[in-house]
Amino acid sequence: MNRTKLVVDSSVVIKWFVSEPYSNEAWRILDGYQTGEYTLLAPDLLYAEIGNIVWKKCRLQGLDAEDARQIILAFCLLDLHCTPGAILLKDAYALAFTYRCTVYDAMYAALSLREDGLLVSADEKLITQLKGLPLAPVWIAEWKNR
Repeated sequence: MNRTKLVVDSSVVIKWFVSEPYSNEAWRILDGYQTGEYTLLAPDLLYAEIGNIVWKKCRLQGLDAEDARQIILAFCLLDLHCTPGAILLKDAYALAFTYRCTVYDAMYAALSLREDGLLVSADEKLITQLKGLPLAPVWIAEWKNR
């Protein structure tokens, strides 16, 4: 089976665990991963980002501490294909400079280009910044049309 490679960023992944706008579209990606339709890729930075998002939701937005712990445990069970940041940094820095985005965000774009995988993000600003990228990223709101 030829699986579609998807590079997912933290703005998509968090929607698998916390109901937010476009969670339904994010769940469709997760379902595709679970049925073998998609291979999910991410820079290893994703682990720190998800941890930080869950921490903020717990500390500042009222997420129950036990729910937060369960989210972290469930996230760690996913079999994501993670690429070390050291491999992506040079390309990510160049992309960040060219597209005027953060190096953190450019890590996902660099991985997308390296692996010929489709970058999916819920960060509309990032999608706008990366217009012109050889492999155009997809905003999660448009995933329902795929």
